[in-house]
Amino acid sequence: MERRYNSFVGYFKQKYGCRLQKIVVDAGFTCPNRDGRVGFGGCTYCNNDAFHPNYSTPDKPILQQLEEGIEFHQNRYRKAEEYLAYFQSYSNTYAPLEHLKELYMQALAHPKVRGIAIGTRPDCIDEEKLDWLQQLAKEKIVIVEYGIESCYDKTLQRINRGHDFATAVRAVEATAARGLHQGAHFIFGLPGESREELMGMAPIINSLPLNSVKFHQLQIIKGTPMEAEFASRPEDFVQFGLEEYIDFFIDFLELLRPDIYIERFAGEVPPRFVNSTPWGKVRNVELLQMLERRLQERNTCQGAKYIKE
Repeated sequence: MERRYNSFVGYFKQKYGCRLQKIVVDAGFTCPNRDGRVGFGGCTYCNNDAFHPNYSTPDKPILQQLEEGIEFHQNRYRKAEEYLAYFQSYSNTYAPLEHLKELYMQALAHPKVRGIAIGTRPDCIDEEKLDWLQQLAKEKIVIVEYGIESCYDKTLQRINRGHDFATAVRAVEATAARGLHQGAHFIFGLPGESREELMGMAPIINSLPLNSVKFHQLQIIKGTPMEAEFASRPEDFVQFGLEEYIDFFIDFLELLRPDIYIERFAGEVPPRFVNSTPWGKVRNVELLQMLERRLQERNTCQGAKYIKE
């Protein structure tokens, strides 16, 4: 069955001639809203361990993390032929350029690594770093992924993000101007946002020169400030049942620019990090099957209601 949305699956094979698998690397970074530059405590929803594979820890050299990650993925995803080093944990451009070069080149020295994917914040990038990444992209695959999370300043302030949405727009536009592939991450269900505001993010995202996006439903992680906030003010949160979220996302997908690749539309956190699993222990592959089946039932697709500005 032909997919009714622009899936990121197969993008690498189409563009680079083979299947590429991301291998998570933890290079020991932090964030400016953790170390005091713009704040302390980090984002109120964040516990990095909740999406951190066991093989990737900052006490291990980068090449060791890559070796263990490749072994793990060769057992799980046997179709992978080559790899991207995915600098995921915290803000992976939050250091002087010379230090970044050293870390990135360590990963690129691995014979099976064709490029790097860099997860970071839009306030942790600058012209100098982007210029160097532009040069690197002439020889290696370079992907920059920005955590944007919300299009609304009131939300970014409430979750202790430490930057406004205009900062994200500037970073995305500066990255696009250099021809770099860039993605962004958004969360559905952050406190204080209505369903109408969530749907209102679609045209805003459409206006950005993004290549790909990741969407997650909000999951309340144990021990985070958001856990306490949710306990005291649950009425401030839009909560989705599983089938309800599938239909909500399809409504959103209909408004989304059809050329944007969808890398992920929902997330899963290991059960030990949450107090409840309202969707049960459904895995990503099952979620994708449910999405495709529901798109077929509704006879709709990504961009079906997209209006070009």
